[in-house]
Amino acid sequence: MSIRVMLVDDQVLLRTGFRMVLAAQPDMEVVAEAGDGVEALEVLRSTAVDVVLMDVRMPKLDGVETTRRICSQPDPPKVLILTTFDLDEYAFSGLKAGASGFMLKDVPPAELLGAIRSVHSGDAVVAPSTTRRLLDRFSPMLPSSGKEPEHKELGRLTDREREVMMLVAQGLSNGEIAARLVLSEATVKTHVGRILTKLGLRDRVQVVVLAYESGLVRAGGGAAG
Repeated sequence: MSIRVMLVDDQVLLRTGFRMVLAAQPDMEVVAEAGDGVEALEVLRSTAVDVVLMDVRMPKLDGVETTRRICSQPDPPKVLILTTFDLDEYAFSGLKAGASGFMLKDVPPAELLGAIRSVHSGDAVVAPSTTRRLLDRFSPMLPSSGKEPEHKELGRLTDREREVMMLVAQGLSNGEIAARLVLSEATVKTHVGRILTKLGLRDRVQVVVLAYESGLVRAGGGAAG
């Protein structure tokens, strides 16, 4: 079955370009388009979509708030934020709003297509280390940073799961975590899966964001003391 993609961008030429790239793929189909967030939410009420390519700077309703509203719905499509600048504050806000990753608008077509496939399969397309750089840069600017109460579901984690979560939050891959804890990669993957399930998170990027919001990891440093 083809991956059903929605394009949300106020620039018609950009949507046209993305549509041409996606239309050439045997496993993708552009099923909807919108020029702003309000229109996107309206279209999604009647159209089944798997992945939304979301611009952030749009009239009426920006991509961050649109992403937040989409991700608050039951069984929402995955959202891939499109931004103009690397380490953009909009990308940071989009990840906090529930997006599964972000891409630069001038990304090579092959990378964009790979990102869509990755998001559709349930993976995040932003490495936790990149997400951490975003958080280190922007979280001190947010009033809520480091001041929110610890996520109540964190209490459901075992000591080992909490340890793995801390390492994920610090940007380590499964292989690096396995080496650090003297475990197999398969065991680490199992722990990560249980962490996501217990905390109601969709991917590793959201683990990193939660670790910052709950104070487990502090901006510019490692684990909170």
